[in-house]
Amino acid sequence: MSKVTIPQGYHPLLSNYELQRAIELIKAEFQKNLALKLSLHRVSAPLFVDGATGLNDNLNGVERPVSFDIPDVGTNGQVVHSLAKWKRLALKQYEFPEHTGLYTDMNAIRRDEVVDNLHSIYVDQWDWEKRIDRADRNVQYLRDTVRDIVDAICNTSAQLRKAFPVLSYRPDRDVYFITSQELADRFPDLTPSERETEICRLHRTVFLMQIGKKLSNGQPHDGRAPDYDDWELNGDILMWNPVLGRSFEVSSMGIRVDEAALDRQLTESGCDDRRQLPFHQMLLSGQLPQSIGGGIGQSRLCMLLLGTCHIGEVQVSLWDQQTHEACEAAGVKLL
Repeated sequence: MSKVTIPQGYHPLLSNYELQRAIELIKAEFQKNLALKLSLHRVSAPLFVDGATGLNDNLNGVERPVSFDIPDVGTNGQVVHSLAKWKRLALKQYEFPEHTGLYTDMNAIRRDEVVDNLHSIYVDQWDWEKRIDRADRNVQYLRDTVRDIVDAICNTSAQLRKAFPVLSYRPDRDVYFITSQELADRFPDLTPSERETEICRLHRTVFLMQIGKKLSNGQPHDGRAPDYDDWELNGDILMWNPVLGRSFEVSSMGIRVDEAALDRQLTESGCDDRRQLPFHQMLLSGQLPQSIGGGIGQSRLCMLLLGTCHIGEVQVSLWDQQTHEACEAAGVKLL
């Protein structure tokens, strides 16, 4: 069942017509700002991939992809969960020079998602990937890239407020960096989600590093597939959401695995069977470029900058009857 929270006294700041214009502005301006900051160029991306290639994102390893047979091709297609792996292969195939990269509109279906204020079975995000040198595989390069992305968000917010003065939300450019272990040590009695909210309450814009590796208690802060991010060099961009009064994940990103990190993480996660997949064999043999990349939620960013309380206010999806009834009773219009 859905878990819907409508904050007391909440009301949309824009009419539906104004909202659509504002969403258009955010999507147009943010991708320009992001491309400028990170030296990215737009490419076309697949809606589905061959399920036998290992290119689909396995997320936490339990989500079922939407699959369908393609009789004339003789294989099964899978609607992408994300483009985390495909992008790195595209850097090679499209012959991107070092320190340039790609971005694209990614649309996905996550059938097993538990829908609530922030989650939908429909996922839309800017997927991006940038070619780097092996010498760039360090925390400082990761932090500098995070700051560039946050700057792109803040610049987009300023443009939005100029066009729609009723909007007052201002994201904080000052990024606070902390590892998942440091966060657990700081708030040992809280759940991972509660820890994120507390650190964002204090610092507003946070980059939570090292997602996927086991903490001292034997459990990871959150799940992360072993075959794209290096768990030592990744993280989530979190921002304080004043409407919902909680932390708000805007982006998951990281420096990608090299041969050694992939070898280690496949073993640690019990996924050694993936070594035989074409994509993984290319990685293990050093045939793919070193890269950094991530995904930035389009609907998530719109929610944050527009001050909406439910993702269904800024994207079209399917919702259960209880969600419809709760939102209708509170005057929240789902698209």
